[in-house]
Amino acid sequence: CPTYVNLHDENDSPRGRLVLMRRLLDGELALDNSDVGEHLDRCLGCRACETACPSGVPYGQLLEATRATMQTVRPVPPVARFRATRLPAWLARRVPKRLAFPLAMLASSAPVKFARTKRGEVRRAASGVSGASTITAASGATTATASSTATTPATVVLLQGCVMRGLFSHTNAATARVMQRAGYSVESVTGQACCGALHAHAGDLEGARELARINIAAFERAPGALIAVNSAGCGAMLKEYAHLLHDDAQWHDRASAVAARVRDVSELLAQGDTILDVVRDATATAAPDAPRLRITYDPPCHLMHAQRITREPLAVLGTLPNVDLIALADADQCCGSAGIYNLVEPDTSDAVLEPKLRNIHDTRADFVATGNPGCLMQIGAGLLRSGSTTRAVHPIELLDAALGD
Repeated sequence: CPTYVNLHDENDSPRGRLVLMRRLLDGELALDNSDVGEHLDRCLGCRACETACPSGVPYGQLLEATRATMQTVRPVPPVARFRATRLPAWLARRVPKRLAFPLAMLASSAPVKFARTKRGEVRRAASGVSGASTITAASGATTATASSTATTPATVVLLQGCVMRGLFSHTNAATARVMQRAGYSVESVTGQACCGALHAHAGDLEGARELARINIAAFERAPGALIAVNSAGCGAMLKEYAHLLHDDAQWHDRASAVAARVRDVSELLAQGDTILDVVRDATATAAPDAPRLRITYDPPCHLMHAQRITREPLAVLGTLPNVDLIALADADQCCGSAGIYNLVEPDTSDAVLEPKLRNIHDTRADFVATGNPGCLMQIGAGLLRSGSTTRAVHPIELLDAALGD
């Protein structure tokens, strides 16, 4: 538990918070108790405790339910509603420059620029990066053949997301290109909304349920396709739609059917040897003496702890040519982003982020890859403010650069 590790208070541990939840339920503590609210607000919701718990306690669901119950006397903070809209993306280009960390977070959402050399290598075109920062790539790589994808579904639809669509549209575009190169037919589905994760984490379960119904109806328009998600938090939310709507007789079965089709992009790309074959074909003419790139991977909490996906992202990154994949110490620890947490609990968020930045620095990596927008901005902002030349990037963008045109 990152808050217990940093604050050393039993009330800020999973055990302590569960005791507080039970005392609220039993009426021993009032719903408007400020001390209880403080300790529950400090929870990152990273769900690392679920991975560690031998009893399988669904802590994340209990936390969301408790926050929703307390919402009757403790309204959702305005910043929570604001962050879940499209306004941040609009204001990102208009806020005063003195807002250091928010600006650094926004800067971290900018696409990484690559420059292809005559030898077919992809070099990061950012200042302060050594000439060794290259990914070998070749243009004209062939799309996977039908036989190589025979064991995988042929059609996927991509969750657009609100933050991903507003600030990481370049990552969505890269995801579509990579999926197509891996042999998938990528279709678009209109009418999508925010996944509802930020609402649920803040205790606004009714708002989350309404958004879930919108998305379920949208994805039902493509009943034969899997739903590819490139945001760990969104993927975890979609996979739990059935639980979110468990008391809704009209929508529960529909939610179950949609949730069963949700896959993180790494799950789809790691099936069989499809993407490995595509990358191998794309880089077959690469110069054997091309400089090597150092990459480390930081698993998003909602991919590792909520979805329990750990092997697939590393397998996908392992296909990249001329790359040294460096293990990150304490990679299972949260970065401190956690939706709106870095806005409502900035001091604790910074305390959680600091050891993450030290560990990334120790890897001497050119890139730290992570598959969640909040993590990309949180870690990226910390790196920028510390003067590091390491850049946070989505794994799919590295793969897209390696595959070339």
